[in-house]
Amino acid sequence: MASSPSSSSLWTLQQEKTVVLTLYIVAFLSFIPSSTGCPYTSIFSFGDSLADTGNLFFSFQPPRRHHCSRPPYGKTYFGHPTGRCSDGRLIIDFIAESLSIPSVKPYEGIKNGRVRNWNKEEGVNFAVAGATALNVSFFEERGIYAVSTNDSLRVQLGWFKEFLPSICNSSSSCKKAFEKSLFLVGEIGGNDFNRPFALRRTLAEIKTYVPHVINAISSTIEDLIDLGAQMLIVPGNFPIGCNAFYLTMYESNHKNDYDEAGCLDWLNKFAEYYNHRLQAELNRLQQLHPHANIIYADYYNAALPLYHSPTKFGFTGLKACCGAGGAYNCGASKRCGSEGVKACDDPSKYISWDGVHLTEAAYRLISRYLLKGSYTAPKFDDLCLKNKAFESFNSL
Repeated sequence: MASSPSSSSLWTLQQEKTVVLTLYIVAFLSFIPSSTGCPYTSIFSFGDSLADTGNLFFSFQPPRRHHCSRPPYGKTYFGHPTGRCSDGRLIIDFIAESLSIPSVKPYEGIKNGRVRNWNKEEGVNFAVAGATALNVSFFEERGIYAVSTNDSLRVQLGWFKEFLPSICNSSSSCKKAFEKSLFLVGEIGGNDFNRPFALRRTLAEIKTYVPHVINAISSTIEDLIDLGAQMLIVPGNFPIGCNAFYLTMYESNHKNDYDEAGCLDWLNKFAEYYNHRLQAELNRLQQLHPHANIIYADYYNAALPLYHSPTKFGFTGLKACCGAGGAYNCGASKRCGSEGVKACDDPSKYISWDGVHLTEAAYRLISRYLLKGSYTAPKFDDLCLKNKAFESFNSL
């Protein structure tokens, strides 16, 4: 008869199993990102209405003068206007939520005391609706007047420099503060083209503006890096040929002017031309500043699938949710926010909110793709992101 194993050998076997199991668990857990390991704790934003969370609203101008400061803006998420040019949250809001950062508060509201719960560790938003990358003088020299605001990118950078003592008081303390800061530079530049296009300036002329716009963005990025910025996200322009505002302005009887989705092909090609030039400049800056991370956010290709396959994403097409009628519900007589202009019942079924800006539903999808790194170059590190805000879209 074979003898039974001794108790000591059984104990040794049990110890080996325990050690192996422990090592397996440790190895498995090492692949799970830590919820507290996110390096970004604040956001500093510069740009126009695609990122403005209330600067124009809280400026010294009467807030109700601007259409984004009147109902039905803000109806979907906030229940009232906040100065955001949408029915709800913007891309910057979704980025902040994913990083567990409170909504990035507007500089004008902080400065004039109307925003009281600001914490310097959260960052600041300097973006202003209607802002251009170039100063107003550039346009006036070319006979272009009535630009929405003079709060250009250079002006916003000046605000940031003035505000800097509220955040840090030395180059070393600023560098330490900005180690965990995300700088969102844009989208900016769209308004530099919108006004000339609205005045029917030629495409050839407007193309000559592109180097000036990119130089303004580039110099701002370099100034921010000199001040301590280390992680910068720089968005390109959207496919403006799918914009209800442009589709109404340049409505054509020639089928060749449109792509298969009904977007104006020549305007989208202009946006691509601008985006390629911008990305080339960002690549040049990255080589000059290897210690910084300069990420290009491809708003164009992140948004384009929504227009080309709207039903796949639950959208209806190219019409705006809020407008005064016409083929694209973007009549020239009145705009969203004007008396008598109503919004659709369900903005989540629309890509375009008011003909110029997108709905929260569209921004949410675009944000998801950006945060996952699908449309950023180089890929944005999403290990620390909390993607609960996007769980309903995980199957897309």
